[in-house]
Amino acid sequence: MNVANEKRLAAYATKLGESASASGFTELSDFTRSDSPLVRRLAASELGKLAGIVDSAASVDLLRPLLGDAHPQVRQYAAKALGTFGATATDTLPDLDDLCQKPAEKDYVKRSAEAACKTIREALRIMEQGTVHQCGRCGRTVTADEFARAQKAFQRTYCDPCFDKVFLKRRNWETQVELNKTIQAANGAVVQSEGERIIAEELAAMDIVFRYDNRFRIIKGYAIRPDFYLPEFDLYIEYWGIEDNLDYQIGMLEKKKLYQQAGKKLVSLYAHEKPRLRETLRDKLSRHARLPGKVAEGGQEP
Repeated sequence: MNVANEKRLAAYATKLGESASASGFTELSDFTRSDSPLVRRLAASELGKLAGIVDSAASVDLLRPLLGDAHPQVRQYAAKALGTFGATATDTLPDLDDLCQKPAEKDYVKRSAEAACKTIREALRIMEQGTVHQCGRCGRTVTADEFARAQKAFQRTYCDPCFDKVFLKRRNWETQVELNKTIQAANGAVVQSEGERIIAEELAAMDIVFRYDNRFRIIKGYAIRPDFYLPEFDLYIEYWGIEDNLDYQIGMLEKKKLYQQAGKKLVSLYAHEKPRLRETLRDKLSRHARLPGKVAEGGQEP
């Protein structure tokens, strides 16, 4: 398969999954048998996103053979997807357990298989014990598969219709965040504000590796997207660029509380510090990390 056609099919598979429509099932079924590992991987991933919309048993039948695929990323995404089908995927537990126990298997495949096993077994336990859970949005009693799917994605309890609404809302929000990234820093990073541009350039100037606007789960039940994460120091940086909006301030306090509860090191920078942001960044970083010409000091988040 030529590269152009592979990219076209991969993009189309992603579109089918994001459609939240059962109509894409037939084409995704065909894609699971594609010659391209990329297309097979994405087909598995998108089937998982359609859990609760497409036929669960038929989807599990398509995904199970992919656990033995020659390419590790296909195996990884097939395992992830099977977890979203909860108790319906019970018969795949032996295959998933085999992946977990293979000495030569990739670690990231094992982690995905272990997570899927945990989710499926939890769905089985709930079904067997007759535990009743209500949707956190509408109050409707949820099935074991609905519960497992929502817990895997959000660590919340949602019925399938509410899950789709929450998922769509989150995806739209993340899309808007990406659209807001219009400012390019000198080191190539594309950020959302002038303050973040200065921070990105200064970190690059100090030769500090960082991840910008990546999602992390630092505490059970909550995922955050810090402005910057410095893996070398396991340290987070937030640039609080709005100081006259009440909702923004409330969100800031809630996010700070999550960092504190998780015991994470946080450096906060503020809009009023922008005139001397480079110097302020270096000063606050030096309290947590050893920088050129400075000795690291202990201390709490300023």
